[in-house]
Amino acid sequence: MILKLRFAYAFASLIFPAILAAQATPKESLLALSKRDHTLAIVDPTSLKVLAKIPVGNDPHEVIASADGKTAYVSNYGGGAFNTLAVIDLQGQKPLSPADLGPLRGPHGLAFIGGKVWFTAEAAKAIGSYDPITQKVDWILGTGQNRTHMIYVFDDLKRIITSNVSSGTVSIIEKTAGRSGPPAGAPPNQSGMQAPSGPQMGPPGGDWDETVVKVGNGSEGFDVSPDGKQLWVANAQDGTISIIDLATKKVIDTIAANAHGANRLKFTPDGARVFVSCLGGEDEIVLDAATRKEIKRIKLGSGAAGIQMQPDGTHAFVACSPDNYVAVIDLKTLQVIGHIDVGTQPDGLAWAVEH
Repeated sequence: MILKLRFAYAFASLIFPAILAAQATPKESLLALSKRDHTLAIVDPTSLKVLAKIPVGNDPHEVIASADGKTAYVSNYGGGAFNTLAVIDLQGQKPLSPADLGPLRGPHGLAFIGGKVWFTAEAAKAIGSYDPITQKVDWILGTGQNRTHMIYVFDDLKRIITSNVSSGTVSIIEKTAGRSGPPAGAPPNQSGMQAPSGPQMGPPGGDWDETVVKVGNGSEGFDVSPDGKQLWVANAQDGTISIIDLATKKVIDTIAANAHGANRLKFTPDGARVFVSCLGGEDEIVLDAATRKEIKRIKLGSGAAGIQMQPDGTHAFVACSPDNYVAVIDLKTLQVIGHIDVGTQPDGLAWAVEH
């Protein structure tokens, strides 16, 4: 009887390895891209174990999860060569049909707000939104700036911010009332009626004003403070941090942070600290948001990229691309407490919460 049980177990282990190894996606999960392996890893943030790796297409750079936490979107960048977003079923742990962005090449920065995927299209010098329901790009706006790279969309959908790396600028884009039809005094329409005058709402998508703010050279990584009052921008070539007052849309301070090669910047959830990654440096730089002074440099390895804060404020996850792991940092002690192997050259990180 014992021999029969052992044989049955061994047979099941050979025939059903996938079933035995299968692990469901948790309600909250860390998403991590591997640029070299072309995969998205789903990580259990409690055990720090990789539960699944899903193919995502060529040159994945950034990832974002839908509001319900069931779908992930990945920008296939290629320096302007590619024009798709990979779409991942996080519950089924499988790729879906990619989103075709048409002529909008070089997608990079991503946000998911208002049921839409917002993205930058670097080669097109534009930003746009993709509607997952219609599976179409439903809005495009040109920035007129070089290498429009990262994007932040406010929850009310009335303000959008982008960083423009080669121009050394950020764009603050704000929705206006717009117009609902031809201006007053225009020729009568086909029915012979005069076009309406007064307040007008404009074409689909509305009208937008763009304020271009000069910051430092190589402006790439940025974040908005949790209170929505300030914008902090990492200038990779200058090694500085520009602070913009969002009410006046002007630079109010420039921090000599010695952050050369900085490509990502992120506030902690409480807004008290700012983390800066430098792809060519050994340290993760931590700044005090109130005093704007350096608190610590955390040794990570040979360089760092994507940053994701755990929403409860307990940990920061930093993609250490040259060293092929994601570092886990305790936000209380500011110590590295673990490494996660998500694949070769990790970069973009995101948080998914299933609803």
